[in-house]
Amino acid sequence: MAHECILDLRPLKESSGVTAEDVAKRLIDYGFHAPTLSFPVPGTLMVEPTESEPLVELDRFCDAMIAIREEIRAVEQGRWPQDDNPLKHAPHTAASLLAADWTHPYSREQAAYPVAALKREGKYWSPVARVDNVHGDRNLFCACIPMSEFAA
Repeated sequence: MAHECILDLRPLKESSGVTAEDVAKRLIDYGFHAPTLSFPVPGTLMVEPTESEPLVELDRFCDAMIAIREEIRAVEQGRWPQDDNPLKHAPHTAASLLAADWTHPYSREQAAYPVAALKREGKYWSPVARVDNVHGDRNLFCACIPMSEFAA
């Protein structure tokens, strides 16, 4: 029995410029851990709910994915630009939402609370905004305590 599914988002990139990474990062704004990205197929998300997830949590995930699809539709229809929409700037940190300047074509509320339930049930605030994955992969550094600190 399969316990995972792969969501192929490549057609959405063609129609809207929204990538699987954009959707994964936007899921953080909805209070979910970003799923596995581009494995085993590039341009996809692998969703693996555990057997212990309650139905209410699975429903919450489905609601988030439906809402994200509507955000993508707004990009496809030209209501939001391909390079400046909630998906391209996700995850939104509290600091970014409280900044004096807000130049995006979507509201701060849409960025922070894309579904009403987040206001009632508590909001997870990502401590960091999007990072440049390619830069991070090419410029890896360890912030660990040196092994010499563990010497007896």
